[in-house]
Amino acid sequence: MEQYGGLTPPPTSLAGRDCLTLAEFTSGEIRRILDEAVKLKALRRSRIPFRPLFGKTLAMVFQKPSNRTRVSFEVGMYQLGGHALSLSPQELQIGKRETPSDTGMVLARYIDAIMVRTFDDEELAELAGAADVPVINGLSDLHHPCQALADLLTIQEELGALEGVKVSYVGDGNNVAHSLAIACALTGAQLSIAHPEGHGPDPKIIELAAGLGATPVLTEDPREAVAGARAVYTDVWASMGQEAEAEERKRKFAPYQVNEELMGYATSDAIFLHCLPAHRGEEVTAEVIDGPRSRVFDQAENRMHAQKALLYLLLS
Repeated sequence: MEQYGGLTPPPTSLAGRDCLTLAEFTSGEIRRILDEAVKLKALRRSRIPFRPLFGKTLAMVFQKPSNRTRVSFEVGMYQLGGHALSLSPQELQIGKRETPSDTGMVLARYIDAIMVRTFDDEELAELAGAADVPVINGLSDLHHPCQALADLLTIQEELGALEGVKVSYVGDGNNVAHSLAIACALTGAQLSIAHPEGHGPDPKIIELAAGLGATPVLTEDPREAVAGARAVYTDVWASMGQEAEAEERKRKFAPYQVNEELMGYATSDAIFLHCLPAHRGEEVTAEVIDGPRSRVFDQAENRMHAQKALLYLLLS
């Protein structure tokens, strides 16, 4: 193995594990992933070669279309010396042409890890249970753990810490909000979620987050949620599969737009986050997302660094 900044990294207890929700990990393990992401990002910028995954292959299964997920995983795997293979819905239909468990067992005979971007969390869990290689959730209806790792990395970089930092999420209580709740609970960040009536996060996931650390504060008042926040986060109002609800959601979510007025309730050094793609003029104004507080493109870049750290630790 090539040296890692002059040192050969020690074995990790994460080797061979799955990443489906982030709740599989301890607080210390999440911090280990973030620490490795920081090191790998620095190595990449210094052009120091580090290819610990030479000869290893990642299967990328896409039941939902992708931009950032595919590019960040494929490039990240390449930079670590491995190879990524993309499988489209036409090539691999989980639960249709073949059962999730059969898909997992077959892929595990060929490759070293599986990343799945899909709809059904139960099918994902079934596939992971059958595969004897690490399975990573690239996005599902309930969870987006890799995005949450990138979020944590960005907040840590920009604000210098996670523990005690108030993070405000404004909008739909979706998979991004769910994973952010788990991530904040594991790292000591204080999360407030503002959502319209009937669009809050899944109570079971809030209960899960509470068991891991601090309980997220839920409110229907975006100003209350943002007051004193050092990071303000939002997402699209209608996710994939919710296109038929888009017009109704625009009406219900309009008071939850992140604009300069709402950002005024946050601290003076607060940053703005968005997992992208963004709809300017809907969930966020152009003035905010393109303004000096925005860190959305650093956040997008950090998807790759966080995922590289995850791949490295799971496959070492």
